[in-house]
Amino acid sequence: MYGKMLIAYFSASPSRRTETVAKKIADVISADLYEIVPAEIYTQDDLNWNNDKSRSSVEMRDPASRPAIAGALPDLAQYSVVFVGFPIWWYVAPHIINTFLESYDLTGKIVVPFATSGGSSMGQTTAHLRPSAKGALVKEGRRFEMGETPMAINSWIAALGI
Repeated sequence: MYGKMLIAYFSASPSRRTETVAKKIADVISADLYEIVPAEIYTQDDLNWNNDKSRSSVEMRDPASRPAIAGALPDLAQYSVVFVGFPIWWYVAPHIINTFLESYDLTGKIVVPFATSGGSSMGQTTAHLRPSAKGALVKEGRRFEMGETPMAINSWIAALGI
């Protein structure tokens, strides 16, 4: 296995599904956890994807949107592998994930996306994230279900070759 690993995740909905999966992965691979918290917390109205004027809809229509992150970002110098978790929004990662990735020089690091979704697949999510992770080797991401077992997570990690 590579050196120290970090699980950075963004979990916006009250169900905290992405957080649940992030904690399971962290337990299985003994990684540190960091929650990506937006400077302005998303309300239920902000997350209403059926409303074209909701905050999340407006952000996701603008490819240059980079929502701010609250607090200090973690020092990634000690990590060789950074897992980045998020819910799928409009078939890609929320733009706050781009904010996180673009905040660092990721040269020589491995970035592994993972996602939760009510039904959407990863689609082109990983390809869309690569430009924001300059210098990193970005592995193909995976969408997780809530009931993922430690064995399934271990199999995924083994298949990644890290």
